[in-house]
Amino acid sequence: MLKFVKSHLSTIGHIEIYPIISFLIFFLFFCVMLIWVIRSDKKFITKMQNLPLEDNTEPTNDYEATR
Repeated sequence: MLKFVKSHLSTIGHIEIYPIISFLIFFLFFCVMLIWVIRSDKKFITKMQNLPLEDNTEPTNDYEATR
């Protein structure tokens, strides 16, 4: 099965760019998420961390009201 896929993909022109593009997308996403985590508000992170432990029956999505 893999031999069939390899032979089929080798006939496609300029296919060697796709792994590079995939790696760049992954790397950029990883860097953006890392920057977001470093620059994010620590109160927001603490609130999200404790959210599963809260016993509130009414869900709230308003982050600004909790500041």
